[in-house]
Amino acid sequence: MTDWCDFNDAQQQPSFDLIPKGTLARVRMTLKPGGYDDPAQGWTGGYATQSFETGSVYLAAEFVVLEGEYAKRKLWSNIGLHSPKGPAWGQMGRSFVRAVLNSARNVHPQDMSPQAAAARRIQGFHELDGIEFLARIDVEKDGRGELKNVIRNAVEPDHPDYVRLMGVPPKAPGTGNGGAPAAVAPPRAIPTPPAPQRPAVPGKPAWAQ
Repeated sequence: MTDWCDFNDAQQQPSFDLIPKGTLARVRMTLKPGGYDDPAQGWTGGYATQSFETGSVYLAAEFVVLEGEYAKRKLWSNIGLHSPKGPAWGQMGRSFVRAVLNSARNVHPQDMSPQAAAARRIQGFHELDGIEFLARIDVEKDGRGELKNVIRNAVEPDHPDYVRLMGVPPKAPGTGNGGAPAAVAPPRAIPTPPAPQRPAVPGKPAWAQ
């Protein structure tokens, strides 16, 4: 039974020190539903959020670090879908989601094969809810001028640390299989060397040697 008069056995409060800028970490992304839909844009399921102040539309994303020194730490960022100021914010959001899919599904960013193209398509935002990928953690100022951790970039399979941190074998461009991790190629058979030929015996025809 918890003793609310003695706090010696209470757990110490977690540290809120910033994760160093540029740290690479495998994360899980979840989306906080905002209830905004626009079927014409493919925004269904109530995942999008519209700002009452600016009219912009975005995905409110929470990221949880899955392993390593900063495991269980949470970060929050918005993924832009639309801004009344112009298309730039929405294009940034599309670029980020493309990189997330490449990272999560082990697709090289330069791979333009039909399999890679299929891996970069989703049926809806529900496929992004719970997706795991490798992220680069950044630091920026919030609205009050205080520093906070955010995620602006997904680390794709062409990064030298991708294989080590994601724990999947590399996949060369053009060998995608619909977004599933690449299978390890079976070892090649080593050819058996030919048996040494016996020296010809003098005086016998070739067929009898």
